[in-house]
Amino acid sequence: MNELTLLIKEDMKPALGVTEPGAIAFAVASARSHTKGDIKSVNVSMNSGMYKNAFTCGIPNSEEVGNVFAAALGAVAGNSDKGLEALADVTPEDNIKAQTLIDEGKVTVELSGITSNIFIEATVKTETDTCIVTIRDTHTNITKIVVNNIVEFEKETSKKTDFKEEDGEYTIHRYTLEDIYQYIRTVDISELEFIREAYNVNMELFNEGMSSSRTTFAKHLLKMNGGEIFSKDEQKTAQLLCNAAIEARVIGLDKPAMSITGSGAHGIIATMPLYAVYKINNLPEEKLLRATALSYLVTMYIKEYSGRLSAFCGCAIAAGTGMACALVYLKDGTLEHMVQTINNMASSITGMICDGGNQGCTMKGVVAVDAAFKSVEFAMNDTYIYSVHGINDKTPEETMRNMGRIASPGMVDTERVIVEIFESKLK
Repeated sequence: MNELTLLIKEDMKPALGVTEPGAIAFAVASARSHTKGDIKSVNVSMNSGMYKNAFTCGIPNSEEVGNVFAAALGAVAGNSDKGLEALADVTPEDNIKAQTLIDEGKVTVELSGITSNIFIEATVKTETDTCIVTIRDTHTNITKIVVNNIVEFEKETSKKTDFKEEDGEYTIHRYTLEDIYQYIRTVDISELEFIREAYNVNMELFNEGMSSSRTTFAKHLLKMNGGEIFSKDEQKTAQLLCNAAIEARVIGLDKPAMSITGSGAHGIIATMPLYAVYKINNLPEEKLLRATALSYLVTMYIKEYSGRLSAFCGCAIAAGTGMACALVYLKDGTLEHMVQTINNMASSITGMICDGGNQGCTMKGVVAVDAAFKSVEFAMNDTYIYSVHGINDKTPEETMRNMGRIASPGMVDTERVIVEIFESKLK
């Protein structure tokens, strides 16, 4: 199997609700599974990106929001065997138990530092046991488990992972945009058939959003599309499919999204607008799968420069740019059109902040879809921002690197200010 196929396959995972509350619940549930007896306390320490993204985020199977409640639910009802879907089996009674823990002052969260590197340390104490679970780099990557001061599990932090080489370079960065383009055109389609599941999962989430009484943007986007799910308007249909699914996800409806780079919203933006173009134009499914692989890989290319959790909106910027390149492919554009599209995206929405996983993600998704469709339309009519301008660079690879660098190290202080604003709202 091609290395690029393996990268996508390893990265593409279902996630229930916004990824960060799921990761917090997973960490706490993992720690709880090593303890017995009644809970005395739960503490979760996490990096700024994790803290920020979960701050007011909707939680699956609950009408509550935020990292404290996610931790509490992880303690009383989380299933660590289900990874990012750890809260899939939560009941109304579990919500009551979680609230009781919080009311008793037994659940706390704290900021470990301002960084885009994922870090979670969950500590669960009972009358007889204490367990500390540490997660690093990716949302479910447990690196250490300590039970009653005894290290039960620990793995060395290696520079080589599924996404990195021994020298610390991300595997995706060994490829050029042209390499990726040639790959998606020539790879045996049988290698990409697993991508079909992303559309099954994301369409179920979309349908959940359309049927829920809790969504608002979804209903208005449907109205804007003439009351049809699939109209003749590609952009309005793309807006509906993409952002109804995002809204359903951020308010915590009980259906997973298919994530990429550890984010459900990235996965939604990278796929759903493509599905609109595919359906409206009755394109072959093979073309959709190849386009989606391109979208995922460009998303990963930018995202691995910015860091998995940072102060810029990777959903709009990274996934939006990946999706835009895939739109070019679906519209029979050239590699040069993709380069021009990347320039247009880099010059427009780079710098959009991420102020957590919340209802605002829906509006950011709207902006991303608009920017992508316009960037593609301009590029395919030979209208684009030249490489000499702004953060655009001599090659698309350098431009994508620059997009990522705006987030990390560029927006570290922005991240700090966002967290400070959040904390001031608690006072």
